[in-house]
Amino acid sequence: MSAAPHYIPSPTPDLARIERALVSVSDKEGLIELGKVLARHGIEILSTGGSAKALRDAGIAVVEVSDHTGFPEIMDGRVKTLQPSIHGGILARRTDAAHCKAMTDHKIAGIDLVVSNLYPFEATVARGADFPTCVENIDIGGPALIRASAKNHDFVTIVVDPADYTRVIAELEANQGATTLALRRALAAKAYARTAAYDAAIAAWFARQQGETFPERLTLAAERVQVLRYGENPHQQAAFYSDGSRRPGIATARMVQGKELSYNNIGDTEAAYECVAEFKEPAVVVVKHANPCGVAIGADQYAAYLKAYACDPVSIYGGIVALNTTLEVRTAEDLAKRFLEVIIAPDATPEALAVLARRKAVRVLLAGSLPDPASAGMTLKSVAGGYLLQSRDNGHVPGSALKVVTKRAPTPKEIDDLLFAFTVCKHVKSNAIVYAKDGATVGVGAGQMNRRDSSRIAAIRAAESGELAGLEESPAIGSVAASDAFFPFADGLLAAAEAGATAIIQPGGSLRDQEVIDAADEKGLAMVFTGMRHFRH
Repeated sequence: MSAAPHYIPSPTPDLARIERALVSVSDKEGLIELGKVLARHGIEILSTGGSAKALRDAGIAVVEVSDHTGFPEIMDGRVKTLQPSIHGGILARRTDAAHCKAMTDHKIAGIDLVVSNLYPFEATVARGADFPTCVENIDIGGPALIRASAKNHDFVTIVVDPADYTRVIAELEANQGATTLALRRALAAKAYARTAAYDAAIAAWFARQQGETFPERLTLAAERVQVLRYGENPHQQAAFYSDGSRRPGIATARMVQGKELSYNNIGDTEAAYECVAEFKEPAVVVVKHANPCGVAIGADQYAAYLKAYACDPVSIYGGIVALNTTLEVRTAEDLAKRFLEVIIAPDATPEALAVLARRKAVRVLLAGSLPDPASAGMTLKSVAGGYLLQSRDNGHVPGSALKVVTKRAPTPKEIDDLLFAFTVCKHVKSNAIVYAKDGATVGVGAGQMNRRDSSRIAAIRAAESGELAGLEESPAIGSVAASDAFFPFADGLLAAAEAGATAIIQPGGSLRDQEVIDAADEKGLAMVFTGMRHFRH
């Protein structure tokens, strides 16, 4: 065992000299450099297993924990640091006479620095390991060491992240082997956040293994990606966090140019990329304030872009553009003419990036792949005093599920446009009405308090865009219309008919369905029910 000196109480220090360190890490990044600095300052290093071997192989003197405690590792290493001589050395308050006497009486040597990162439980789950393997990667000794060290941060420095080695090294060099109280407190806070996140990951995994969609206690863990300049408004503070799910999109994207993303940029870009991922054909989505204002599919990317732009060439100003195919130079040439906040795509050609580089302010994000719109997942919303948790809206209505309720059935072309429009509706704030024709939106009415107003606003958008394009009539004439929820009255449908729509898609289910069906028949419209609504609040 290491010799334990006679301890006497001393004042709580600002500078805490490190005499002995305990190193037990899974992630060996930066370990050798840290070990060399510790050795240079005459700090005794206690270590175990792979950490001890790595240090020893680098020529750094190490004392095995079992030699220090006088007790061997047992149970395949499950029990090695769970010892009074370890935790007593960490938890003892050096200012407390009784603690110091206990250390002397029981020959407990103080431990002043603990470097520990945990078994890679999250990574083990992520790679799809089986149940026993995941359980074996639940660390017990590590969290105990970390929490004990963080609790006694007046005297003990705890390091859980290799990224913090440089901070510790800098303080050791500046203070002749000591650390400041400010650093110890900062690292203690980070340590507790790490163990909390670790336990949250384990709890969430166990809940999934038990088939619990909504466990009795919801545990959340997220890692800060960046502190934002402000929130929705300049007087609000904000930050962006990743939940670690790696769903393709804003959290995984690589920014290749542009200013720092804002709070609103992130929300709008998420909305655009989730919408564009719905389509297998080349598609382009333009979003403004989280609502699609132009969506189109085409034989190629450029054709889709031109149709999406034509839907609302006014609202694209300062908007977000999302593509579901590699950004091509021809599309980039036109995008470079616009004032845009963000462009996001799975990838981009070097030529396209060179074109966009001329517009240095526009943020260009490459997400690598597309999110799967059919995949399971959860969404979380905060309310006063709590949270609302629900499964992601991954509902999809195939053409075979449509129920024709009018005397006239839609034509095959109308069915294609109806399904397209209803898919877009899923991403428009309710009450949502979407007019579409030839695989493109021609008018979008979003977020109104009644469905009739949404129908009228979508018609106004279509008419204005037609005028800007020099068309003789509104592109809504001959379009189809989609509603995210049922028409409670016939007025919303009649407004769509007045705008020129020839076919309607809606969930159905209203007490006045027959009244709405009769109105559609009177106007000669075809109408289908989906049996599924897409509220988006």
